[in-house]
Order: sequence, then C-alpha cells, then structure tokens
Amino acid sequence: MKKLFGSLPFKLLLGVIIGIVAGQLAGVKSMETVGNAVMNVVVTVRFVLSELINFCVPLIIIGFIAPSITRLGRNASRMLGVALICAYASSILAAFLSTAAGYAIIPHLSIVSEVDGLKELPEVVFQLEIPQIMSVMSALVLSVLLGLAATWTNAETTTRLLEEFQKIVLQIVTRVVIPVLPVFIGFTFCGLSYEGTITKQLPVFIQIVLIVMVGHYLWMAVLYIAAGIYSKSNPLDVVKNYGPAYITAVGTMSSAATLAVALRCAKKSVPPLRDDMVDFGIPLFANIHLCGSVLTEVFFVMTVSQILYGSIPSVGTMILFCLLLGVFAIGAPGVPGGTVMASLGLITGVLGFDETGTALMLTIFALQDSFGTACNITGDGALTMILSGYANRHNIEKQNLKIDL
Repeated sequence: MKKLFGSLPFKLLLGVIIGIVAGQLAGVKSMETVGNAVMNVVVTVRFVLSELINFCVPLIIIGFIAPSITRLGRNASRMLGVALICAYASSILAAFLSTAAGYAIIPHLSIVSEVDGLKELPEVVFQLEIPQIMSVMSALVLSVLLGLAATWTNAETTTRLLEEFQKIVLQIVTRVVIPVLPVFIGFTFCGLSYEGTITKQLPVFIQIVLIVMVGHYLWMAVLYIAAGIYSKSNPLDVVKNYGPAYITAVGTMSSAATLAVALRCAKKSVPPLRDDMVDFGIPLFANIHLCGSVLTEVFFVMTVSQILYGSIPSVGTMILFCLLLGVFAIGAPGVPGGTVMASLGLITGVLGFDETGTALMLTIFALQDSFGTACNITGDGALTMILSGYANRHNIEKQNLKIDL
C-alpha cells in the first residue's frame, strides 16, 4: 500500500482529483472572497511551475539526444533518417484515417459549436518569468548537429562532456521536474474546474472528444501492433508502463512538459525497448511525432467546415492538407496547441478558412488538446520499438551505458 501511495500515477491522479474539487469549492458564490484569494495563488504558482518545467525542456532534449547520437557512432545519420520517416509516416497515415472517418461520420453529426458562461481566471499576481536558454526547436536542431558533428570528427572530449551533461540533466529530471509535476497538474485542473471548462463545456467536450479519442486508441493499437510485428516483441510490455506518461500528458497538454515522465516509462520497458534507442528516440519523437494532434486536427477542420461553410472539403484538398500537415507537425513545438498553431497557414491557405473558422477551430481543438498530446506521447513508445527492431535487424551494436530514471 505504501508503494502505491508513493507511485507517480497515484500522485498524478490525486493531483487531478484535488484540483477539480478545489476549483469547484473556489467557485462557490458564498465563498467568493476566499475563492478569489485561493485562485490568485493557484494561477501564480501554476505560472511559476510552468516556467520552471519549460525551462528544463531544452536541457532534457540536449542532455539525451546529443549523447545518444554520439553513442550510435557511424550509424547516427541512418537512425536519424529512420526516425524522421517513422514520425512522418505515422502522422500522415493517422491523418488519412481521420479523413476517412470524417467523410463517414461528420455528415450525420449535430455539434454545438459555442458554449458561453465561463468564468475568467484572475491575473497572475507575481510573474516570475524563467526564459528558456533556447527554444525547443533550437535545442532539437543543436542536439542533432552537435551529436552528428562530434561523431564525424571523433571529438572524444566533447563526447565525454555530453555524457557528463546527461548525468546532470538526469538529476534535474529526477529531483526537480518529476516531483513538481503532480502539483502543476493539480493547479491546472483547479483552474479548469473554477472557470467551468470541465462542467459547462462537458456536453460539447463529450460529443466531439469521444469520437477523436476512439480514433486515438485505434491508431495507437495500429502503431503498437505494427511495432510488435516488426520488432518481434510483445507491445504490451511497453504499453503497460505508459500510464503515468498518459496521465501527465492529459494534465500538461504538452509533449515537451511530459518528456521527463515519458523517459521514465520507456526505461521501464527495457526490454523490448533498447536502452540506447530510448535515450535517442523518446526525446526526439516528443518533438517530431504528433500523430494524435494531427488526427484530431484533420477531423476538426472537416467538422468546422461542415458547420460554417455547409460542406466538407473535397477529397483532393484533404489529401493535400494531410500530406503538408505531416511536414508541419514535425516542426511544430511540443506545447499546448502547437500543432494547430504551426499549421494555421494551411488552414487558411489550403482549406480557405476565414477568421471565424480559424477561431472556432482553435477553440474546439483546445477542448481535446490534452488527449491528443497523450496519444502523441504514448505513440512514441511504438516508434521507439520500431527503432529498436531496426537496430537489432541491422546489427547496430547496442550501447552498454544504462541510465535509470
């Protein structure tokens, strides 16, 4: 029992429950004065914790990806290419699945597009901004180039420095990031509960999100079955460890913020995941593999088009949109709403949405963003299985360095 109460999944779920209850109590009119004071603290602490977590993300990316590439040696370029192909293929195939479902389901739906009456959260009292040392995409590109260049030049000193830096980042993850996540998630759900997102938007939320969630689970099943067949291992050995990562993704709505927990879950899945592929693949896929968000966005743009413009875009238009969206998803930031924000040019340019359509798209997408992120993160485990299988099939030497999270 003590082990259960001390586990990360229990702490995350407890944070969600306490947050929802506290938000409801703070919103009671008879406790308005106390409630406002409590919410001032909540939004402020949540802001500070969010800044702290986001500050650590580039460090995690550099600390894991760069040394992982140096360990791959002459195989680094090839493994990076395989990872990019896997991420793009997963995204566009998920998009095509969503397109097919959209043509079959959307004409038969009656979806309410607007929900009013939400409370406004108070302003942050004390904005302790902690700017990242660099953007997430800059950290990703730097990690790849630094790792490849160190490999090409046999830079032993730089390689050892990267190994030491990884150990430092590991301590930051285990002693700072993971302990504050349950608090951050609890305060996030407290805010959602107070403003009414969980209660007033529930009918809309259920009607739309249940459809895309079915799509998420179908696509995750496809990914893990394919990964299991290719790697000749049992995908359940990976999926069973991904509960904490899924819950964290739902709470943070950010692939980047969930990275630390995703690494811990993947480490528990060794084998069938290879330890060196986990260090390389999980941080990389957290930033380039957004299959759940892509699947959701495709279904939602078709829904919004039907609501506002009276018809769903043509098959040719949707195919072009899906192919381009897969490219944009690779470069999208792993932050809440990152995929749809990165692809606004496609929504207006390819699909012809006006300002009203774009605003409605952003609103509906925000309703489910947490579940799309959870699909992204969980799907990363399947792609890492494929990387592990590829490395084994092509006799890429396994690195002996083992890192425990």
